[in-house]
Amino acid sequence: MSEASASLPAGMGVKRRHSATGDRIFYWIVLGCGLFVLAALLAAAVSMALSGFQAFRTFGLGFLTGTQWDPVAEQFAGLVPIYGTLVTSALAMIIGVPVSLGIAVFITEVAPRSIRGPIGGAVELLAGIPSIIYGMWGLFTFAPFMSDYVQPVLIDWLGPIPGIGALFSGAPLGIGMLTSGIVLAIMIIPFISSIMRDVFLVVPAQLKESAYALGSTKWEVVRDIVIPHTRTAVVGGIFLGLGRALGETMAVTFVLGNTHNIAVSLMEPGTSIAATLANEFAEASDDLYRSSLAALGLILFVVTFIVLAAAKLMLLRMAKQRGE
Repeated sequence: MSEASASLPAGMGVKRRHSATGDRIFYWIVLGCGLFVLAALLAAAVSMALSGFQAFRTFGLGFLTGTQWDPVAEQFAGLVPIYGTLVTSALAMIIGVPVSLGIAVFITEVAPRSIRGPIGGAVELLAGIPSIIYGMWGLFTFAPFMSDYVQPVLIDWLGPIPGIGALFSGAPLGIGMLTSGIVLAIMIIPFISSIMRDVFLVVPAQLKESAYALGSTKWEVVRDIVIPHTRTAVVGGIFLGLGRALGETMAVTFVLGNTHNIAVSLMEPGTSIAATLANEFAEASDDLYRSSLAALGLILFVVTFIVLAAAKLMLLRMAKQRGE
């Protein structure tokens, strides 16, 4: 025993030993939690890779570039669901991000205090609604509304325009890429707007008050103070919403149409990776069919991983530019 330890009172020495033991236990517990996340991620990737190996071995890179999906002839290719996943997610982000930003700015900067709470609660309530409810609402209520009032107008007004007209051609079916993108946007808006609202609320009041004192308008304060101060968290929230849009299953399955074809028009039905898995996994009767579905799951996993990794790199780069 060292002289320092010997000079300590007996009670204090026991307390320090207990504290060191507690720190070691705490360290191993949190280390196990962290490693569990990595292990679960690796296990999911390896499992899907092994299950989808037969499909990649049979079709090669043609699985990524082909459009044929014929279980009877045992010909499978994943370009159609990949295309549907990317298009519907892109539509959801194009619609959802500006709306989410507007909601967050209204709650934090414009709305009277008396209605900030109710609107914030409504946003959080939207986030808690199960996705299958969105799907049923989209199929039975929103799709007929699109078919009767929205799609005919878009086809008549935008269809004849050269270039973009191809995106709005076809018949007003109600279901399809556009309807699915809008439903997805409604689903991701609560997540993105909640994150934006929370980070906007932590902007130091002194910064905004100084800008107002110099004569800035609310728009100028939001543009020059609030958003630049919170842009890292805002970008993170946007990519979190994109990750949810990429993997959404039930709502998309209800309103996308679930047809294996690629069409330029947003009015046409299609399919996505998640919808294909939900619709056909129970019907997969042979090994190659199941392997092809597992390969689609692996592709979705890789796409989502790439998106989130890109978001993390972007956030690190932004933090480095700010000297953090």
